[in-house]
Amino acid sequence: MNRNVSIFVVRWLFNSLGLWVAVRLFGTGYDSTQVGISIVGFLGVGLIFSIVNAVLKPFIVILSLPAILVTLGLFMLIVNGLMVWISFWLIPGISMTFFNSILTGIILSLVNYIVSATLVVKSDSTR
Repeated sequence: MNRNVSIFVVRWLFNSLGLWVAVRLFGTGYDSTQVGISIVGFLGVGLIFSIVNAVLKPFIVILSLPAILVTLGLFMLIVNGLMVWISFWLIPGISMTFFNSILTGIILSLVNYIVSATLVVKSDSTR
């Protein structure tokens, strides 16, 4: 149980970092002079993103399975973008267009892939 919580916290922090980078690159409604939004806001968006991914994404993937199969998985970019867009919609003060949310979803997919690969290598070496 303790390991699962630590993995969740690591993913949450790296998702927040990835969201911060993506908003700095693609964001439209972010004011970088507000220190509170840069720290607490991105931690909040990272937490919301982690919860949305855990709760809502499985249902969206099941509903969009025909489109995912027809496009050979490319529709997952749209699903990931939708999860990012919903996360930004729930937190006031940060906004992003849907197309930029898709690009952010690509960045977060890469971040999560790297974190997952690192955690698997680390857990294999500890056994």
